[in-house]
Amino acid sequence: MTTSTPPLPEIVSAQEWDTALSQLLIKEKALTRAQDALNAERRRLPMVEIKNDYRFDGNTGQVSLLDLFEGRRQLIVYHFMFAPDWSQGCSGCSWVVEAMPHLAHLHARNTSLVLVSRAPLKQLEAYKKRMGWDLPWYSSLGSDFNADFGATTRQGEKHGVSVLLRDGDNLYRTYFTGARGVEHLGSHWTYLDLTPWGRQETWEDSPKGWPQTEPYSWLRRHDEYGD
Repeated sequence: MTTSTPPLPEIVSAQEWDTALSQLLIKEKALTRAQDALNAERRRLPMVEIKNDYRFDGNTGQVSLLDLFEGRRQLIVYHFMFAPDWSQGCSGCSWVVEAMPHLAHLHARNTSLVLVSRAPLKQLEAYKKRMGWDLPWYSSLGSDFNADFGATTRQGEKHGVSVLLRDGDNLYRTYFTGARGVEHLGSHWTYLDLTPWGRQETWEDSPKGWPQTEPYSWLRRHDEYGD
């Protein structure tokens, strides 16, 4: 009987390891700068007005798309794959949700985040209880929301992230990504990077007039932000 062990990286001296690490960190820093430039370009994307009066079922009753903002200016919608005839939610989407940040950090930057699926609210609430989640989750069953936003097609359900901006009662869609575009999500930084206002810190390359504060000055523990 033969056995095998997982392959291991090459073993080198401390000096050789330090040299190899330094070379890699140069490339990582370049990637970070490239990502900063891409985020700056995203903040300058044009937007499209949302004119349909979409309705959703939530645990407080039927609400509008405007209600999902909860009074904040920006809204991130995660299109969670859960069709009406499914017995449970998508496993991949569940991975994404379980890596989401504490929403208090997004709220501190005037940004709300919700999940939206086509399954009836009763099914969403049951799965939410099973998973131990407390994120706001709404059913779009009976509306054209999923189809209009590319989350339900002839091929079936699709996952993705839509970003919306509110100007008074006028709503706009500013960004969307799907497929592997959601893989890098998992911290409040990456979610804020998707929004038109970004992290709202002075080091960012943003259009004139964008809300900004000094880096890290706004950070709090999630129970210290207050209202």
